[in-house]
Amino acid sequence: MSDQRLQQQLNFLMEIDQLKQVERQTAITGGSRRENTAEHSWHLAMYALVLQEWSNVDVNIAHVLALCLVHDIVEIDAGDTFAYDTTGYADKDEREQKAANRLFGLLPDDQRDRLRALWNEYEAQETPESQFANAVDRMQPAMLNHHAGDDSPWKRHGVSYPQAVKRLSPIGDGSSALWSHTEMLIKQARDRGQLTEG
Repeated sequence: MSDQRLQQQLNFLMEIDQLKQVERQTAITGGSRRENTAEHSWHLAMYALVLQEWSNVDVNIAHVLALCLVHDIVEIDAGDTFAYDTTGYADKDEREQKAANRLFGLLPDDQRDRLRALWNEYEAQETPESQFANAVDRMQPAMLNHHAGDDSPWKRHGVSYPQAVKRLSPIGDGSSALWSHTEMLIKQARDRGQLTEG
């Protein structure tokens, strides 16, 4: 192992510490503050680990966890784009591709290529593992939003029930059981006035 390789790896690991500073729209339970993207990635990995039996097909959980840990690293440079922000989505892909080039480029070439391939796989959502990772990635903030009540981003941003259904229904691609549960939550949120009728 070369000193240069180790230094590249350590530089990357220190750089991604910045993920702790990227604030998301979703509040942590208790509502004292908003979660950051590093917390989201950890919580998402725990969702995947605990809920893997509900995947539509058997998945390699180690691979799913790797996808969960890598998928939002680009937010260090690109920021967190709120799921219902249509303006923000206009250049989201461009911002994230540029961020992926820089951040994964800090690593030795073999690890750069491996982690970038994981990030690309997550974005494409074509493999069972990426579909399940995406399912829990959409479910986790929905669960927090549901429990946040009137302080939820849904309520603050005037999100409609049809918008929530459109955003969250791809959960079913990875887990029909988790989509069924999430669909029940968003119906309750609509009935409580957290989501508008649209």
